[in-house]
Amino acid sequence: MTTTTHNSVLAEAILPLTGHAIRVKQIILVIAGIAALAVAAKIKIPMIPVPMTMGTFAVLSIGAAYGMRLGLVTIIGYMLIGALGFDVFAGSSAETFGITYMMGGTGGYLVGYVLAVLALGYAARQGWDRSIGKMALAMVLGNVLIYVPGLVWLAVLYGTDAPIFTWGLTPFLLGDLVKLALAALLLPSVWGLVGFARK
Repeated sequence: MTTTTHNSVLAEAILPLTGHAIRVKQIILVIAGIAALAVAAKIKIPMIPVPMTMGTFAVLSIGAAYGMRLGLVTIIGYMLIGALGFDVFAGSSAETFGITYMMGGTGGYLVGYVLAVLALGYAARQGWDRSIGKMALAMVLGNVLIYVPGLVWLAVLYGTDAPIFTWGLTPFLLGDLVKLALAALLLPSVWGLVGFARK
């Protein structure tokens, strides 16, 4: 006989509610998550060889904190707002926005965002977000799921002879390592605070 463990994700553990109140809480979390994604995408921290944006940090953290379903609703909401032409993506602007931007070089990474949110949400449901080591592993997987469709789409757009790894991978690895470490520390630390608050 096998048993299935069902762990709460962070969004469920903070201010646990029932009935209609939980729906209101979920709506607030989705709106807050979309806003956080939009703001994080525009944050650029000077680094070598390229500035580090915080978009992937927000994507991975929201996936882990919200779980698969709420995380998916949040990231899809973010994509829809971007598709409508709002300036919510890292490289979008008043001149380049909406579907045109999403079908450009960034398109594959945006698909990867959805996959990463699902993966991190699943990992969190298994309790990985309470361990720094397991959270770091989940973050690595999330990054892989962002990069693979991103690089494949670049190859589709520009051909396999193009230096797609130089364009879309190697310049960002150092920044991603920093973000991975931050996210891997953040979630277990917040769980520690939640546990402390309940004592």
